[in-house]
Parts: sequence; C-alpha cells; structure tokens
Amino acid sequence: MICNSKFIFVTGGVLSSLGKGLASAAIGALLESRGLSVTIQKLDPYINVDPGTMNPFQHGEVFVTDDGTETDLDLGHYERFTHAKLGRDNNYTSGKIYHAVITKERRGDYLGGTVQVIPHITDEIKSSILRVADKVDIVIVEIGGTIGDIESLPFLEAIRQFKADVGKENVLYIHLTLVPYVGTAGELKTKPTQHSVKELRSIGIQPDILLCRTDRYLSQEIKRKIALFCNVGVEEVITAKDVECIYEVPLVFHNEGLDDRIVDILHIWTRAPRLEAWEQLIQRYKTPRHDVTIAIVGKYVDLTESYKSLNEALYHGGIANEARVQLKFVDSETITPQNCAELLTPADGILVPGGFGSRGIEGKICAAEFAREKKIPYFGICLGMQIAVIEFARHAAGMPDAHSSEFDPQTPHPVIYLMKEWLDEKTGTVQHRDVNSDKGGTMRLGAYPCNLSPDTIALRAYGMQKISERHRHRYEFNNTYAEKLQNAGLVISGTSPSGDLVEIIELREHPWYLGCQFHPEFKSRPMNPHPLFKSFIAAAVRQASARPRGTG
Repeated sequence: MICNSKFIFVTGGVLSSLGKGLASAAIGALLESRGLSVTIQKLDPYINVDPGTMNPFQHGEVFVTDDGTETDLDLGHYERFTHAKLGRDNNYTSGKIYHAVITKERRGDYLGGTVQVIPHITDEIKSSILRVADKVDIVIVEIGGTIGDIESLPFLEAIRQFKADVGKENVLYIHLTLVPYVGTAGELKTKPTQHSVKELRSIGIQPDILLCRTDRYLSQEIKRKIALFCNVGVEEVITAKDVECIYEVPLVFHNEGLDDRIVDILHIWTRAPRLEAWEQLIQRYKTPRHDVTIAIVGKYVDLTESYKSLNEALYHGGIANEARVQLKFVDSETITPQNCAELLTPADGILVPGGFGSRGIEGKICAAEFAREKKIPYFGICLGMQIAVIEFARHAAGMPDAHSSEFDPQTPHPVIYLMKEWLDEKTGTVQHRDVNSDKGGTMRLGAYPCNLSPDTIALRAYGMQKISERHRHRYEFNNTYAEKLQNAGLVISGTSPSGDLVEIIELREHPWYLGCQFHPEFKSRPMNPHPLFKSFIAAAVRQASARPRGTG
C-alpha cells in the first residue's frame, strides 16, 4: 500500500467524553502551525448510518459540512481549530461501513465468498481512511468510543493492521486516558491509565504517546510511573490539563512538547511552530472590556452539547467585540406570556436556535415577540427565523392564526410551509418532497448561495452581496405571504439567486432583529468569527451599555 501521508490515530480509554475530538483538533492546529497540511477523520462505532436522525439529547448536535453531509459534532471542532475542508469522507460509522460491505456483497463483488469482519469490514475501514489521505501531509483519525467497547473492535483491528500496510514510520498511535485526582487520598491515581493501556496492548496496539487528562500538571515522578507501566518514554507522557478556554489546548500541548514528539516519531522536518495567533486569541478572551448575557431559548437546554457550534460561535463573536459572553439557557417549554419578561429581561440579546418538532414552539414565539416589542437584539437561526416570521404575521401583519404547516397542518395562514417542488441551485435539478418523505432525505442540506439586499443588517455585517451558507431544514418561508408581510414592515434581506427561497429576514425599525434560514454557526472560527455573530454580539454590547446601572 503506497501513500505519501503520515497517519495519527487517536483512541480513548477509561470513560467517554474525555475530549478525543478536542485533542485531535488541537493536534491538527499544532501541526498546521508548523507548516504541515492536515485533515481529520472521525470513525464512530454506532450502527446508525449517520447522526442525522439521532436525538440531540443522546448524541449532541448534528454538524453539517459544505457538501451536505450530516456528521458527528467533533467535525465542528476539527474545522474550528484547523483549515481542513471536511466532507462526507471525514465521518464514517459502523453502519456506513457495514452498509458499504453489504452493498458490495449483494452486487457480487466478493464472488460468493464468505463475508467476514476480517478481512472485509477491516479492509473497508482502511479504505475509508485512505480516501481522505490525498494531498495532505498528516491524516488524524479519531476512533470513537472507549477501549474495551465491543463496537470499537473492528476499527481498532483495522488501525492495528494499518501500521503494517503503510509502514511503521508512517503511523503514530496516541491514547487519551484519565489520571483522576482523588481528594480524600490527596493524590493523582494512575491505575485507570495503566489498565486502559493494558487493554489497548492486548489487541496489538502499543501507544506511542499518552495524553493524560487531569485537572493539574503531572509531576515528573507521576510521568515516570506512567511511562514505566505503560511502556513509553517519559517524554511521551503528556499532560492534557483542564483549561478555562478550549482554545488554550494547543498551547498546553505545545508547552508539554507534544508537537515535538509527533514530528520526531514520524520523522518529519518542519519549521518552528507559529502560535502567536493562538496566544493573542487567549489574551483577548481573558481580558474582555464588556460583559453581555445572551438568552438561548430552546428545548435542548439541559445538554449544551446540543448547541456546541452555536455556543462557540457566540464566544467567537464575543472575542471579536472584546466581550465576555454569558449564556443563559431558557427552556422554551417554560415560557408563557405571563412570565416571558421575568425570564428574558436580564438578557442583552435573545437567540432562538434551530430544532425540530412542535414542543416548546409557543414559548419561542413569546420570546420573539418580547424581543421585537422591547427592542432587544434578536437572532433567529433556522427554526428561529421561522418563529420570527410566525410571530410577526400573528401580531404585526393581522394574521392571528398564522403558523407553520409543520406544527399546524390546518392553519389558514401557513407562512412557513413544506415547499413540495423546488429548484436545487447547486445541482440544477428539481427536488420533490412531501410529509411522507424520508426524514433528512429531502432536507436542504449543505452550502447554498444567497444574495443580500442593500441597506440591511445582513449586508452591513457581511460586507459583500453574494454569500454561501450551510443549511439543514425541510420547511421554507411561504412566498405567497411575502408582499403582505413586507407591507407590514418585514424586510426580506437575503434570497436564493433565483429569488424563490427566502434566506434572511429583518426588521428595519429595530436595533438588531434578524432571522436566517441557514446555520451560520457551522462556519464560525475563533480567529475568523462569523459576520452575523460578530454583528449580533456588537448589538448586545450596545444594549448592555444602554442598560441603566443596577438592572439586569
């Protein structure tokens, strides 16, 4: 097997949610800072073909790439930390792998042979890794799940074989594990790490580097103990310390010597790392001049992973405005006309994010009405835009029964509806859909072009007339009501090039009130905040500055 790329495989042990995704992203950032090109791939052990229909409570947000692939949320970390352009080949699940193998078997590709995990499944996994290796120096592959999970075994076997396939000088194994501090004993405990590495070695993988997740820096004595029992050098034991801001992780890893060890083990010559931009970013994050509170009105507020990209985009907007952004999550099911002011008055800005299903819809409409009437900056994303349209139609355009046909199929004024036929301007084909279509199968997914109107919040924010943004939705603005809503004061500030699809709405007589049908959070970066989030937080800063002292 001939390949010009080097491969880094990141595994995790002891328990889930240790931060393999962040670690992989930070490694990518460090290697880019040394002048190397990288891509990052996530291999997930669950049987779902993709995360698109998975419950956000169980899996967190669904991240969407430019090509319209619904992926694991870790791909959001990868894109935020690096310049890698990710797509459908950067996220594979067991379901996707097995589906590919079964399709080949049905087609007769295996000539009637017995199809087995080894070699057929493992070969398909290795092929998926090689698909992303073209034209990059380093491929970083994160293996989902935890060592010891039965679901992960085919992936681990595949990456074990990979070293023999491409040569040991081209493969590096990094294992992330836990070194907990036990307060009652007053010491760090290394046994979880020892057992995790023992489990990994039992299936034939000797880690080259250990990332030890802990709340304090490891002493040399602890590092020597871990190195002795885990068969690595002391310099290969890296502290993965908890940080105040996730964008500190590359700096912590660099100070621990991680990037030096990676390039040494893989025999790569690089320039010295250039981390000044990351250092400046952290400096701005830690020394804000302003404080703002943003109320996020949604129904997944008990698990913030459901809004991971959204939260990060708000922080990016804060950094750009020298503002510390405090997030106040408000369960839309708890909002009523009677308590709306009490729940939302402390906020300097109100954001209604995307979502699916009718639960909590009326609470979101209350939030949009409150923001409109009280002149509080409002940002509606995807469903949040549709909520703003429904609210405006009901209370400003004389249609008290207006609704989305998603939530009320019998509404006399479906200002939001399922467009059954529409021109896909990416492919030039006509798409068809109805209520019986497969979930996700007929959604508008991925990057679509949008044209902005003059003298609008949107155009001032972007500074350009033609933009492209990522979508994930099925229902659309109903153009039948466009004239009536515009006559009442609604501004349509962004549309598809054909004008058939409404992408952005605003209110002119308001400090900052905007809804967009797309998901701008997916394209925001810490060093390049999304224009709409930057503009929204700037409006929230002005709102906070105008608030009388002692209130909110």
